[in-house]
Amino acid sequence: MKTPIWILCLGSTAMLAAPAAAQSDDPFTGFRLEVVGGYDQSRAGSSIDDDADEDNDESIEGFTYGAGAGYDFNAGGFVVGVETELTDSTGETDFIDGDFEGIGFGTAVDVGRDIYVGARVGALVTPSTLLYAKGGYTNARYNIEASFDGDEFRQSIDADGFRIGAGAEYTFGSNSFAKLEYRYSNYSDGEIDFEQDGFDDVDLGDIDLDRHQVMAGVGFRF
Repeated sequence: MKTPIWILCLGSTAMLAAPAAAQSDDPFTGFRLEVVGGYDQSRAGSSIDDDADEDNDESIEGFTYGAGAGYDFNAGGFVVGVETELTDSTGETDFIDGDFEGIGFGTAVDVGRDIYVGARVGALVTPSTLLYAKGGYTNARYNIEASFDGDEFRQSIDADGFRIGAGAEYTFGSNSFAKLEYRYSNYSDGEIDFEQDGFDDVDLGDIDLDRHQVMAGVGFRF
């Protein structure tokens, strides 16, 4: 069901590559495209506590995957850049040894697409190795199934928040690179979007949802 988002993600970045300028001699300057994947955990934030069920660790885990694009500029040993990313995730609520693992959004939740736009800044520790920090805006979708009075309802929560992270990037060959990074996201504003006709969107107001990811990526610079 999630394959079309993955195809769209790759297709979009491929189209962006078409008008890219010729590759710079500097391995950390220019337009880049990458694919990413790694560990993904969403969990209830510090202001939310499921006291009714001490066995619920209030988290759901999965594998996140997607593609990104960005542009970097080497300013004399310091690299600054902008970037965007579209990912999806296999994370979903589950029963583990008979215990329900959920994050308070409903009886059946799966993690949907995530859109990120931000910037990064880093320092070259060797001519081919960059250590960097990043931050920006993220919008995540959580798909929910629920029932009321015998009727089944499907809706999604669009959550707005911020992301910060840090990582290392290593160039190899003429224009290839690999990266490893940790990122933390917090979502503090949410809206319910109903799939059924006749239901208006509902503003949830303040929410508190944390997300932890450890990501690896490979890509090319143009």
